[in-house]
Amino acid sequence: MSTQSKSLEAHEVPSKESPSKPIAAGTRIGHVHLKVADLQRALDFYCGVLGFELIQRYGTEAAFISAGGYHHHIGLNTWQSKGGSPPPAGSTGLFHTAILYPTRAALADALRRVTAAGIHVDGASDHGVSEAIYLRDPDQNGVELYRDRAESDWPRDENGKIAMFTGRLDLQALLTEAK
Repeated sequence: MSTQSKSLEAHEVPSKESPSKPIAAGTRIGHVHLKVADLQRALDFYCGVLGFELIQRYGTEAAFISAGGYHHHIGLNTWQSKGGSPPPAGSTGLFHTAILYPTRAALADALRRVTAAGIHVDGASDHGVSEAIYLRDPDQNGVELYRDRAESDWPRDENGKIAMFTGRLDLQALLTEAK
């Protein structure tokens, strides 16, 4: 067997016949770190519009922001991207960062903030398990603002498996719940 074949075998995804141990149930995405063209512009969006708290800033090069005092949920930096442009369509990279709100009222408040700032909403969907609003940050990174429904309310098929879907989310009705 060649070295190339051995290398490929080491990276193969296990088949259904040889199940691997699943990731630990308590595992979470701790933070996302985004390359941005202009740090202040990104902070104006994430802190000024969405309401994240600035935890630490390193001049004009990097900042760490949080919801609720965590060390950081989002890192922003210009280390390799200062003055840069978004990646072209059809390239790989981040599709979106999903920001989970604890309640429907909190999601409604996020929509109110976005609307008040004149930010274009790309779409809004009811997925059965969640309600989501899609937009772009100033660097054209996708952002999903969403809230989960209670697990007991998730749609399920006849076998009890989650049956997510994509339907229309009524943004006007959601806005009536903003506090």
